[in-house]
Amino acid sequence: MKVALGQINTTVGDIGGNVEKMLQFAQRAFDARAELIVFPELSVCGYPPKDLLLKGSFVDANLQGLHYLRDNLPKIAALAGFVDLNPGSGRPLYNACAFLEGGAIKALQYKTLLPTYDVFDEDRYFEPAVTYTPCVIGGVKFGLSICEDIWTHKQLFPKPRYQLDPIEKVAEHGPDFLINMSASPFAMGKEHIRQELVREQIRRHRLPVIYVNLVGGNDDLIFDGRSFVIDSRGALVAQAKAFEEDLIFIDVKPEEDKSAARKTFSISGKITEFSSDRTVNAFTALVLGTRDYVRKCGFSKCVVGLSGGIDSAVTAAIASRAVGPDNVLGVTMPSPHSSQGSVDDSITLARNLGFEHHVIAIEKAMHAFDSMLSEIFHALEKDVTEENIQARIRGLILMAISNKLGHLVLTTGNKSELAVGYCTLYGDMCGGLAVISDLPKMLVYDVARYINEEAGKEVIPISTIEKPPSAELRPGQLDQDSLPPYVVLDGILHAYVEQRRSPDEIVRLGYRPEVVHDVISRIDRNEYKRKQAAPGLKVSTQAFGSGWRMPIAQKFREKIGAAGSDAIKMLC
Repeated sequence: MKVALGQINTTVGDIGGNVEKMLQFAQRAFDARAELIVFPELSVCGYPPKDLLLKGSFVDANLQGLHYLRDNLPKIAALAGFVDLNPGSGRPLYNACAFLEGGAIKALQYKTLLPTYDVFDEDRYFEPAVTYTPCVIGGVKFGLSICEDIWTHKQLFPKPRYQLDPIEKVAEHGPDFLINMSASPFAMGKEHIRQELVREQIRRHRLPVIYVNLVGGNDDLIFDGRSFVIDSRGALVAQAKAFEEDLIFIDVKPEEDKSAARKTFSISGKITEFSSDRTVNAFTALVLGTRDYVRKCGFSKCVVGLSGGIDSAVTAAIASRAVGPDNVLGVTMPSPHSSQGSVDDSITLARNLGFEHHVIAIEKAMHAFDSMLSEIFHALEKDVTEENIQARIRGLILMAISNKLGHLVLTTGNKSELAVGYCTLYGDMCGGLAVISDLPKMLVYDVARYINEEAGKEVIPISTIEKPPSAELRPGQLDQDSLPPYVVLDGILHAYVEQRRSPDEIVRLGYRPEVVHDVISRIDRNEYKRKQAAPGLKVSTQAFGSGWRMPIAQKFREKIGAAGSDAIKMLC
Protein backbone atom coordinates (compact mmCIF):
# COMPACT_ATOMS: atom_id res chain seq x y z
CA MET A 1 0.00 0.00 0.00
CA LYS A 2 0.97 3.63 -0.41
CA VAL A 3 0.60 6.17 2.41
CA ALA A 4 0.72 9.95 1.93
CA LEU A 5 1.91 12.51 4.49
CA GLY A 6 0.03 15.78 4.00
CA GLN A 7 2.27 18.46 5.54
CA ILE A 8 0.01 21.50 5.24
CA ASN A 9 -0.04 25.13 6.38
CA THR A 10 -3.33 25.84 8.16
CA THR A 11 -4.79 29.09 9.44
CA VAL A 12 -6.51 29.17 12.80
CA GLY A 13 -10.25 29.61 12.30
CA ASP A 14 -10.16 29.39 8.49
CA ILE A 15 -12.03 26.11 8.62
CA GLY A 16 -13.31 26.32 5.06
CA GLY A 17 -9.86 27.16 3.71
CA ASN A 18 -8.18 24.43 5.76
CA VAL A 19 -10.65 21.78 4.64
CA GLU A 20 -10.37 22.84 1.01
CA LYS A 21 -6.60 22.50 1.23
CA MET A 22 -6.95 19.05 2.78
CA LEU A 23 -9.24 18.00 -0.07
CA GLN A 24 -6.72 19.26 -2.61
CA PHE A 25 -3.91 17.29 -0.97
CA ALA A 26 -6.16 14.24 -0.69
CA GLN A 27 -6.94 14.44 -4.42
CA ARG A 28 -3.24 14.63 -5.25
CA ALA A 29 -2.61 11.64 -3.00
CA PHE A 30 -5.46 9.69 -4.59
CA ASP A 31 -4.13 10.50 -8.06
CA ALA A 32 -0.80 9.03 -6.94
CA ARG A 33 -2.67 5.84 -5.91
CA ALA A 34 -2.25 6.33 -2.16
CA GLU A 35 -4.75 4.52 0.07
CA LEU A 36 -4.29 6.72 3.15
CA ILE A 37 -3.33 10.36 3.76
CA VAL A 38 -2.33 11.62 7.21
CA PHE A 39 -2.73 15.30 8.18
CA PRO A 40 -1.31 17.21 11.20
CA GLU A 41 -2.88 17.83 14.60
CA LEU A 42 -6.07 19.97 14.60
CA SER A 43 -5.75 20.36 10.84
CA VAL A 44 -9.45 21.19 10.39
CA CYS A 45 -9.55 24.20 12.72
CA GLY A 46 -5.87 25.21 12.78
CA TYR A 47 -3.38 25.21 15.64
CA PRO A 48 -3.33 26.69 18.24
CA PRO A 49 -6.99 27.78 18.49
CA LYS A 50 -6.57 29.05 22.09
CA ASP A 51 -9.74 30.60 23.55
CA LEU A 52 -11.65 30.23 20.29
CA LEU A 53 -12.28 26.83 21.85
CA LEU A 54 -14.52 28.59 24.38
CA LYS A 55 -16.85 29.65 21.57
CA GLY A 56 -19.50 27.02 20.87
CA SER A 57 -19.93 28.37 17.34
CA PHE A 58 -16.23 27.74 16.63
CA VAL A 59 -16.44 24.14 17.80
CA ASP A 60 -19.62 23.60 15.77
CA ALA A 61 -18.03 25.07 12.64
CA ASN A 62 -15.04 22.78 13.10
CA LEU A 63 -17.36 19.76 13.31
CA GLN A 64 -19.16 20.89 10.17
CA GLY A 65 -15.79 21.20 8.47
CA LEU A 66 -14.91 17.63 9.45
CA HIS A 67 -18.23 16.36 8.07
CA TYR A 68 -17.69 18.25 4.81
CA LEU A 69 -14.24 16.67 4.53
CA ARG A 70 -15.71 13.24 5.21
CA ASP A 71 -18.41 13.65 2.56
CA ASN A 72 -16.14 15.05 -0.16
CA LEU A 73 -12.95 13.02 0.09
CA PRO A 74 -11.97 11.13 -3.06
CA LYS A 75 -11.72 7.36 -2.65
CA ILE A 76 -8.90 7.57 -0.12
CA ALA A 77 -8.86 7.14 3.66
CA ALA A 78 -7.71 10.09 5.76
CA LEU A 79 -6.62 10.89 9.29
CA ALA A 80 -7.66 14.43 10.18
CA GLY A 81 -7.20 16.45 13.37
CA PHE A 82 -10.21 18.28 14.81
CA VAL A 83 -11.93 19.33 18.04
CA ASP A 84 -14.56 16.92 19.35
CA LEU A 85 -17.19 17.41 22.03
CA ASN A 86 -16.95 15.57 25.34
CA PRO A 87 -20.49 14.48 26.27
CA GLY A 88 -19.38 13.22 29.67
CA SER A 89 -17.81 14.78 32.75
CA GLY A 90 -14.54 16.71 32.75
CA ARG A 91 -13.40 19.37 30.33
CA PRO A 92 -15.82 19.99 27.48
CA LEU A 93 -13.63 19.06 24.50
CA TYR A 94 -11.20 16.54 23.07
CA ASN A 95 -8.17 17.17 20.89
CA ALA A 96 -9.13 14.50 18.37
CA CYS A 97 -8.13 12.51 15.33
CA ALA A 98 -10.78 11.09 12.99
CA PHE A 99 -10.24 8.12 10.70
CA LEU A 100 -12.33 8.87 7.62
CA GLU A 101 -13.07 6.20 5.03
CA GLY A 102 -15.87 5.57 2.54
CA GLY A 103 -17.89 8.60 3.58
CA ALA A 104 -17.91 7.62 7.26
CA ILE A 105 -16.01 8.31 10.47
CA LYS A 106 -14.69 4.81 11.15
CA ALA A 107 -12.68 5.54 14.32
CA LEU A 108 -11.76 8.32 16.74
CA GLN A 109 -8.63 8.75 18.80
CA TYR A 110 -8.17 11.48 21.40
CA LYS A 111 -4.98 13.07 22.67
CA THR A 112 -3.77 11.81 26.05
CA LEU A 113 -0.99 14.15 27.15
CA LEU A 114 -2.13 17.78 27.31
CA PRO A 115 0.87 20.09 27.75
CA THR A 116 0.76 23.22 29.88
CA TYR A 117 4.41 24.27 29.70
CA ASP A 118 5.95 27.02 27.54
CA VAL A 119 3.42 28.14 24.88
CA PHE A 120 0.95 25.32 25.54
CA ASP A 121 -2.22 25.44 27.62
CA GLU A 122 -4.19 22.43 26.39
CA ASP A 123 -5.30 21.22 29.81
CA ARG A 124 -7.40 24.40 29.94
CA TYR A 125 -9.72 23.03 27.23
CA PHE A 126 -9.33 19.31 26.61
CA GLU A 127 -10.11 16.10 28.45
CA PRO A 128 -7.41 13.41 28.06
CA ALA A 129 -8.02 10.12 26.26
CA VAL A 130 -8.74 6.99 28.28
CA THR A 131 -9.27 4.55 25.40
CA TYR A 132 -7.14 3.70 22.37
CA THR A 133 -8.61 2.72 19.03
CA PRO A 134 -6.47 1.61 16.05
CA CYS A 135 -7.60 1.88 12.44
CA VAL A 136 -7.17 -0.78 9.77
CA ILE A 137 -6.56 -0.19 6.07
CA GLY A 138 -5.78 -2.96 3.59
CA GLY A 139 -5.08 -5.39 6.41
CA VAL A 140 -2.53 -3.05 8.04
CA LYS A 141 -3.32 -1.87 11.58
CA PHE A 142 -2.26 1.67 12.54
CA GLY A 143 -1.96 2.81 16.16
CA LEU A 144 -2.82 6.50 16.53
CA SER A 145 -1.33 9.21 18.73
CA ILE A 146 -1.28 13.01 18.74
CA CYS A 147 1.81 15.20 19.18
CA GLU A 148 2.69 15.33 22.91
CA ASP A 149 1.79 11.66 23.30
CA ILE A 150 5.29 10.73 22.09
CA TRP A 151 7.12 13.25 24.31
CA THR A 152 7.90 10.77 27.06
CA HIS A 153 11.60 10.02 26.47
CA LYS A 154 13.09 9.99 29.97
CA GLN A 155 16.62 10.53 28.70
CA LEU A 156 15.76 13.91 27.17
CA PHE A 157 14.23 15.53 30.23
CA PRO A 158 15.79 16.01 33.67
CA LYS A 159 12.48 15.05 35.22
CA PRO A 160 9.71 13.16 33.36
CA ARG A 161 6.67 15.37 32.80
CA TYR A 162 4.12 12.57 32.77
CA GLN A 163 3.40 9.38 34.70
CA LEU A 164 1.60 7.81 31.73
CA ASP A 165 3.10 6.72 28.41
CA PRO A 166 0.27 6.68 25.84
CA ILE A 167 2.33 4.80 23.25
CA GLU A 168 2.50 1.82 25.60
CA LYS A 169 -1.30 1.80 25.65
CA VAL A 170 -1.47 2.13 21.86
CA ALA A 171 1.04 -0.72 21.44
CA GLU A 172 -1.10 -3.04 23.56
CA HIS A 173 -3.59 -3.22 20.67
CA GLY A 174 -1.00 -4.87 18.41
CA PRO A 175 -0.60 -2.28 15.65
CA ASP A 176 1.68 -2.79 12.66
CA PHE A 177 2.52 0.93 12.47
CA LEU A 178 2.45 3.92 14.82
CA ILE A 179 1.21 7.27 13.52
CA ASN A 180 1.77 10.58 15.29
CA MET A 181 -0.11 13.67 14.08
CA SER A 182 1.70 16.76 15.36
CA ALA A 183 1.68 20.52 15.61
CA SER A 184 5.17 20.86 17.06
CA PRO A 185 6.50 24.46 16.99
CA PHE A 186 9.96 25.18 15.69
CA ALA A 187 12.88 25.89 17.97
CA MET A 188 16.51 25.84 16.93
CA GLY A 189 17.81 22.27 17.24
CA LYS A 190 14.43 20.70 17.90
CA GLU A 191 14.30 18.72 14.65
CA HIS A 192 16.82 16.21 16.00
CA ILE A 193 14.95 15.87 19.31
CA ARG A 194 11.76 14.81 17.51
CA GLN A 195 13.52 12.04 15.63
CA GLU A 196 15.21 10.82 18.79
CA LEU A 197 11.84 10.70 20.57
CA VAL A 198 10.47 8.56 17.76
CA ARG A 199 13.52 6.28 17.68
CA GLU A 200 13.13 5.69 21.41
CA GLN A 201 9.57 4.48 20.81
CA ILE A 202 10.82 2.27 17.97
CA ARG A 203 13.50 0.74 20.20
CA ARG A 204 10.85 -0.10 22.77
CA HIS A 205 8.07 -1.34 20.52
CA ARG A 206 9.82 -2.44 17.28
CA LEU A 207 7.23 -0.62 15.20
CA PRO A 208 7.72 1.82 12.31
CA VAL A 209 6.49 5.37 12.93
CA ILE A 210 4.83 7.87 10.60
CA TYR A 211 5.23 11.41 11.98
CA VAL A 212 3.31 14.24 10.28
CA ASN A 213 3.97 17.79 11.46
CA LEU A 214 2.30 21.12 10.78
CA VAL A 215 4.09 23.84 8.79
CA GLY A 216 3.57 27.61 8.75
CA GLY A 217 3.24 30.52 11.14
CA ASN A 218 0.38 31.36 13.49
CA ASP A 219 0.87 34.41 15.73
CA ASP A 220 4.23 34.00 17.51
CA LEU A 221 4.63 30.31 16.68
CA ILE A 222 6.38 28.91 13.63
CA PHE A 223 5.93 25.29 12.57
CA ASP A 224 8.74 23.83 10.50
CA GLY A 225 7.14 20.69 9.06
CA ARG A 226 9.95 18.14 8.49
CA SER A 227 7.51 15.24 8.64
CA PHE A 228 9.24 11.87 8.46
CA VAL A 229 8.94 8.10 8.54
CA ILE A 230 11.33 5.82 10.42
CA ASP A 231 11.18 2.06 9.96
CA SER A 232 11.19 -0.58 12.70
CA ARG A 233 15.00 -0.82 12.51
CA GLY A 234 15.38 2.91 13.28
CA ALA A 235 16.32 3.95 9.73
CA LEU A 236 14.96 7.17 8.26
CA VAL A 237 13.08 6.19 5.08
CA ALA A 238 11.16 9.36 4.19
CA GLN A 239 11.41 13.03 5.07
CA ALA A 240 9.47 16.11 3.98
CA LYS A 241 10.72 19.62 3.35
CA ALA A 242 11.52 22.12 6.07
CA PHE A 243 9.42 25.30 6.34
CA GLU A 244 7.33 24.43 3.26
CA GLU A 245 4.14 22.58 2.51
CA ASP A 246 4.86 19.13 1.15
CA LEU A 247 3.16 15.92 0.12
CA ILE A 248 5.36 12.85 0.40
CA PHE A 249 4.66 9.14 0.03
CA ILE A 250 5.86 5.84 1.37
CA ASP A 251 5.37 2.45 -0.22
CA VAL A 252 4.66 -0.28 2.33
CA LYS A 253 5.17 -3.93 1.42
CA PRO A 254 4.81 -6.95 3.76
CA GLU A 255 8.00 -8.95 4.21
CA GLU A 256 8.00 -12.74 4.04
CA ASP A 257 9.51 -13.68 7.39
CA LYS A 258 7.67 -16.57 9.03
CA SER A 259 10.08 -16.53 11.96
CA ALA A 260 9.10 -13.00 12.93
CA ALA A 261 6.85 -12.61 15.97
CA ARG A 262 4.76 -10.02 14.12
CA LYS A 263 4.26 -8.77 10.59
CA THR A 264 7.20 -6.82 9.21
CA PHE A 265 7.29 -4.39 6.31
CA SER A 266 9.73 -2.93 3.87
CA ILE A 267 9.18 0.83 3.62
CA SER A 268 10.55 3.09 0.93
CA GLY A 269 10.18 6.80 0.33
CA LYS A 270 11.99 9.99 -0.59
CA ILE A 271 14.24 11.82 1.86
CA THR A 272 14.50 15.59 1.46
CA GLU A 273 17.66 16.87 3.12
CA PHE A 274 17.59 20.10 5.09
CA SER A 275 20.10 22.25 6.92
CA SER A 276 20.59 21.91 10.65
CA ASP A 277 22.63 25.10 10.80
CA ARG A 278 21.30 27.34 13.57
CA THR A 279 21.67 30.56 11.60
CA VAL A 280 20.11 29.18 8.41
CA ASN A 281 17.15 27.77 10.33
CA ALA A 282 16.61 30.99 12.28
CA PHE A 283 16.55 33.08 9.10
CA THR A 284 14.30 30.67 7.20
CA ALA A 285 11.90 30.39 10.14
CA LEU A 286 11.62 34.16 10.50
CA VAL A 287 10.92 34.56 6.79
CA LEU A 288 8.08 32.02 7.03
CA GLY A 289 6.77 33.50 10.28
CA THR A 290 6.77 37.03 8.89
CA ARG A 291 5.11 36.01 5.61
CA ASP A 292 2.33 34.11 7.36
CA TYR A 293 1.75 36.74 10.05
CA VAL A 294 1.38 39.46 7.41
CA ARG A 295 -0.83 37.33 5.16
CA LYS A 296 -3.00 35.74 7.84
CA CYS A 297 -3.61 39.07 9.56
CA GLY A 298 -4.89 40.60 6.32
CA PHE A 299 -1.92 42.81 5.40
CA SER A 300 0.06 42.81 2.16
CA LYS A 301 2.73 45.46 2.80
CA CYS A 302 5.18 46.34 5.59
CA VAL A 303 7.00 49.44 6.74
CA VAL A 304 10.35 49.34 8.55
CA GLY A 305 12.18 52.15 10.30
CA LEU A 306 15.81 52.03 9.12
CA SER A 307 18.50 53.35 11.44
CA GLY A 308 21.50 52.21 9.45
CA GLY A 309 22.13 49.63 12.17
CA ILE A 310 22.30 45.87 12.06
CA ASP A 311 18.87 45.16 13.59
CA SER A 312 16.78 47.20 11.17
CA ALA A 313 18.87 45.93 8.25
CA VAL A 314 18.23 42.28 9.12
CA THR A 315 14.53 42.99 9.73
CA ALA A 316 14.21 44.67 6.33
CA ALA A 317 16.02 41.79 4.63
CA ILE A 318 13.69 39.24 6.25
CA ALA A 319 10.64 41.30 5.26
CA SER A 320 11.87 41.62 1.67
CA ARG A 321 12.28 37.86 1.41
CA ALA A 322 8.94 37.22 3.14
CA VAL A 323 6.61 39.50 1.16
CA GLY A 324 8.79 40.73 -1.69
CA PRO A 325 10.68 44.05 -1.90
CA ASP A 326 7.79 45.66 -3.79
CA ASN A 327 5.74 45.28 -0.61
CA VAL A 328 8.31 46.80 1.76
CA LEU A 329 8.70 50.49 2.58
CA GLY A 330 11.81 51.70 4.40
CA VAL A 331 11.88 54.98 6.29
CA THR A 332 15.03 56.59 7.67
CA MET A 333 14.35 59.29 10.28
CA PRO A 334 17.63 61.03 11.10
CA SER A 335 18.07 63.38 14.03
CA PRO A 336 20.95 65.84 14.52
CA HIS A 337 22.72 62.98 16.35
CA SER A 338 22.49 60.56 13.42
CA SER A 339 25.71 60.00 11.55
CA GLN A 340 25.84 60.50 7.81
CA GLY A 341 27.23 56.98 7.59
CA SER A 342 24.07 55.55 9.11
CA VAL A 343 21.86 57.44 6.68
CA ASP A 344 24.03 56.31 3.76
CA ASP A 345 23.91 52.69 4.96
CA SER A 346 20.10 52.84 5.05
CA ILE A 347 19.96 54.14 1.49
CA THR A 348 22.41 51.50 0.33
CA LEU A 349 20.44 48.73 2.02
CA ALA A 350 17.20 49.82 0.34
CA ARG A 351 18.94 49.97 -3.03
CA ASN A 352 20.51 46.53 -2.55
CA LEU A 353 17.21 44.91 -1.54
CA GLY A 354 15.15 46.87 -4.07
CA PHE A 355 12.45 48.40 -1.86
CA GLU A 356 11.04 51.93 -1.72
CA HIS A 357 12.80 54.22 0.73
CA HIS A 358 12.17 57.68 2.19
CA VAL A 359 14.19 59.98 4.46
CA ILE A 360 12.14 62.01 6.96
CA ALA A 361 14.23 64.17 9.29
CA ILE A 362 12.87 64.60 12.83
CA GLU A 363 14.79 67.71 13.95
CA LYS A 364 11.77 70.00 13.59
CA ALA A 365 9.64 67.65 15.65
CA MET A 366 12.34 67.52 18.35
CA HIS A 367 12.37 71.31 18.57
CA ALA A 368 8.58 71.35 18.75
CA PHE A 369 8.59 68.96 21.71
CA ASP A 370 11.33 70.94 23.41
CA SER A 371 9.18 74.05 23.07
CA MET A 372 5.97 72.37 24.22
CA LEU A 373 7.65 70.85 27.28
CA SER A 374 9.89 73.81 28.17
CA GLU A 375 7.62 75.13 30.91
CA ILE A 376 7.05 71.86 32.77
CA PHE A 377 10.71 70.84 32.28
CA HIS A 378 12.00 74.29 33.32
CA ALA A 379 15.46 74.21 34.97
CA LEU A 380 15.74 70.43 34.51
CA GLU A 381 18.77 68.96 32.74
CA LYS A 382 18.32 67.03 29.53
CA ASP A 383 18.55 63.28 30.06
CA VAL A 384 17.14 60.03 28.73
CA THR A 385 13.74 61.73 28.45
CA GLU A 386 14.83 63.69 25.40
CA GLU A 387 16.47 60.59 23.94
CA ASN A 388 13.22 58.65 24.28
CA ILE A 389 11.25 61.49 22.68
CA GLN A 390 13.32 60.97 19.53
CA ALA A 391 12.41 57.28 19.47
CA ARG A 392 8.75 58.13 20.07
CA ILE A 393 8.70 60.67 17.26
CA ARG A 394 9.92 57.93 14.96
CA GLY A 395 7.24 55.55 16.26
CA LEU A 396 4.60 58.21 15.60
CA ILE A 397 5.79 58.65 12.02
CA LEU A 398 5.73 54.91 11.33
CA MET A 399 2.26 54.53 12.79
CA ALA A 400 1.03 57.49 10.72
CA ILE A 401 2.32 55.74 7.60
CA SER A 402 0.63 52.55 8.74
CA ASN A 403 -2.69 54.34 9.23
CA LYS A 404 -2.54 56.20 5.93
CA LEU A 405 -1.11 53.47 3.67
CA GLY A 406 -2.24 50.31 5.45
CA HIS A 407 1.27 48.95 5.98
CA LEU A 408 2.12 46.72 8.95
CA VAL A 409 4.87 48.25 11.09
CA LEU A 410 7.69 45.81 11.82
CA THR A 411 9.66 46.57 14.95
CA THR A 412 13.38 45.95 14.87
CA GLY A 413 14.48 45.24 18.44
CA ASN A 414 16.46 42.09 19.24
CA LYS A 415 16.18 39.72 22.20
CA SER A 416 19.18 41.16 24.03
CA GLU A 417 17.66 44.64 24.05
CA LEU A 418 14.19 43.41 24.95
CA ALA A 419 15.59 41.36 27.81
CA VAL A 420 17.27 44.24 29.61
CA GLY A 421 14.85 47.00 28.59
CA TYR A 422 17.26 48.74 26.21
CA CYS A 423 14.30 49.89 24.13
CA THR A 424 11.69 52.64 24.26
CA LEU A 425 8.02 52.04 24.92
CA TYR A 426 5.90 53.66 22.17
CA GLY A 427 9.14 54.36 20.31
CA ASP A 428 11.26 51.65 18.69
CA MET A 429 8.91 49.11 20.35
CA CYS A 430 5.96 50.58 18.43
CA GLY A 431 4.55 48.26 15.78
CA GLY A 432 2.56 45.19 14.83
CA LEU A 433 5.19 42.43 14.67
CA ALA A 434 8.58 42.10 16.37
CA VAL A 435 10.42 40.08 13.74
CA ILE A 436 13.78 39.50 15.46
CA SER A 437 12.74 39.82 19.10
CA ASP A 438 13.87 36.24 19.79
CA LEU A 439 17.30 36.67 18.16
CA PRO A 440 20.08 37.60 20.60
CA LYS A 441 22.39 40.29 19.24
CA MET A 442 25.25 37.99 18.27
CA LEU A 443 22.86 35.80 16.29
CA VAL A 444 21.59 38.92 14.50
CA TYR A 445 25.15 39.44 13.26
CA ASP A 446 25.34 35.80 12.17
CA VAL A 447 22.09 36.14 10.22
CA ALA A 448 23.34 39.33 8.54
CA ARG A 449 26.51 37.58 7.39
CA TYR A 450 24.48 34.60 6.17
CA ILE A 451 22.19 36.89 4.13
CA ASN A 452 25.25 38.25 2.34
CA GLU A 453 26.84 34.82 1.91
CA GLU A 454 23.65 33.32 0.50
CA ALA A 455 23.27 36.20 -1.96
CA GLY A 456 26.91 36.03 -2.95
CA LYS A 457 27.14 39.80 -2.66
CA GLU A 458 26.91 42.66 -0.19
CA VAL A 459 23.20 42.97 0.57
CA ILE A 460 23.63 44.33 4.08
CA PRO A 461 26.44 46.91 3.94
CA ILE A 462 29.68 45.69 5.51
CA SER A 463 29.89 49.02 7.34
CA THR A 464 26.57 48.21 9.02
CA ILE A 465 27.94 44.87 10.23
CA GLU A 466 31.33 46.18 11.36
CA LYS A 467 30.51 49.48 13.07
CA PRO A 468 29.94 49.54 16.87
CA PRO A 469 26.19 49.40 17.64
CA SER A 470 24.64 52.69 18.72
CA ALA A 471 21.15 54.09 19.21
CA GLU A 472 22.53 57.50 18.12
CA LEU A 473 20.25 59.38 20.49
CA ARG A 474 23.05 61.59 21.86
CA PRO A 475 26.52 62.58 20.63
CA GLY A 476 29.05 59.74 20.72
CA GLN A 477 26.57 57.21 22.18
CA LEU A 478 27.43 53.50 22.01
CA ASP A 479 25.42 50.53 23.29
CA GLN A 480 28.44 49.41 25.29
CA ASP A 481 28.20 52.61 27.38
CA SER A 482 25.08 51.15 29.00
CA LEU A 483 25.44 47.40 28.49
CA PRO A 484 28.12 44.75 28.88
CA PRO A 485 29.62 43.46 25.61
CA TYR A 486 26.90 41.63 23.69
CA VAL A 487 28.81 38.36 23.71
CA VAL A 488 28.71 38.51 27.52
CA LEU A 489 25.12 39.74 27.70
CA ASP A 490 23.92 37.03 25.33
CA GLY A 491 25.67 34.30 27.32
CA ILE A 492 24.07 35.39 30.58
CA LEU A 493 20.70 35.84 28.86
CA HIS A 494 20.80 32.31 27.42
CA ALA A 495 21.71 30.81 30.79
CA TYR A 496 19.12 32.77 32.79
CA VAL A 497 16.15 32.84 30.41
CA GLU A 498 16.46 29.72 28.24
CA GLN A 499 18.30 27.36 30.60
CA ARG A 500 16.69 28.73 33.81
CA ARG A 501 20.02 28.72 35.62
CA SER A 502 20.40 30.44 38.99
CA PRO A 503 22.70 33.46 39.42
CA ASP A 504 25.27 31.32 41.25
CA GLU A 505 25.28 28.76 38.42
CA ILE A 506 25.83 31.56 35.89
CA VAL A 507 28.74 32.93 37.90
CA ARG A 508 30.28 29.46 37.91
CA LEU A 509 30.16 29.55 34.10
CA GLY A 510 32.83 32.26 34.31
CA TYR A 511 30.87 35.52 34.34
CA ARG A 512 31.72 38.28 36.81
CA PRO A 513 29.23 38.39 39.73
CA GLU A 514 28.53 42.12 39.44
CA VAL A 515 27.76 41.76 35.72
CA VAL A 516 25.47 38.78 36.34
CA HIS A 517 23.64 40.68 39.06
CA ASP A 518 23.20 43.74 36.83
CA VAL A 519 21.91 41.76 33.85
CA ILE A 520 19.41 39.58 35.72
CA SER A 521 18.16 42.62 37.65
CA ARG A 522 17.47 44.39 34.38
CA ILE A 523 15.72 41.33 32.97
CA ASP A 524 13.47 41.04 36.01
CA ARG A 525 12.48 44.68 36.31
CA ASN A 526 11.70 45.24 32.63
CA GLU A 527 8.81 42.80 32.44
CA TYR A 528 6.38 45.72 32.14
CA LYS A 529 7.98 46.72 28.85
CA ARG A 530 7.89 43.23 27.39
CA LYS A 531 4.20 42.86 28.21
CA GLN A 532 3.51 45.88 25.99
CA ALA A 533 5.74 44.79 23.12
CA ALA A 534 4.46 43.70 19.71
CA PRO A 535 4.07 39.93 19.23
CA GLY A 536 7.46 38.40 18.48
CA LEU A 537 8.32 35.34 16.40
CA LYS A 538 9.59 32.44 18.51
CA VAL A 539 12.71 30.59 17.34
CA SER A 540 14.40 29.68 20.64
CA THR A 541 13.39 27.28 23.37
CA GLN A 542 12.25 30.23 25.49
CA ALA A 543 11.04 33.46 23.94
CA PHE A 544 9.58 36.56 25.60
CA GLY A 545 6.12 35.73 24.30
CA SER A 546 3.14 33.54 25.08
CA GLY A 547 5.38 31.00 26.83
CA TRP A 548 6.93 33.57 29.20
CA ARG A 549 4.49 34.08 32.05
CA MET A 550 6.18 36.33 34.58
CA PRO A 551 4.18 38.77 36.70
CA ILE A 552 4.82 42.49 36.32
CA ALA A 553 4.04 43.61 39.88
CA GLN A 554 6.39 41.39 41.88
CA LYS A 555 9.36 41.96 44.17
CA PHE A 556 11.19 38.64 44.14
CA ARG A 557 14.80 39.05 43.10
CA GLU A 558 17.40 36.30 42.87
CA LYS A 559 20.70 37.17 44.52
CA ILE A 560 24.12 35.69 44.12
CA GLY A 561 25.05 33.54 47.10
CA ALA A 562 21.61 33.79 48.75
CA ALA A 563 19.66 30.56 49.04
CA GLY A 564 15.88 30.59 49.06
CA SER A 565 15.78 29.68 52.76
CA ASP A 566 17.95 32.73 53.56
CA ALA A 567 15.47 34.97 51.76
CA ILE A 568 12.64 33.50 53.80
CA LYS A 569 14.54 34.05 57.06
CA MET A 570 14.82 37.74 56.21
CA LEU A 571 11.01 37.95 56.30
CA CYS A 572 10.68 36.28 59.68
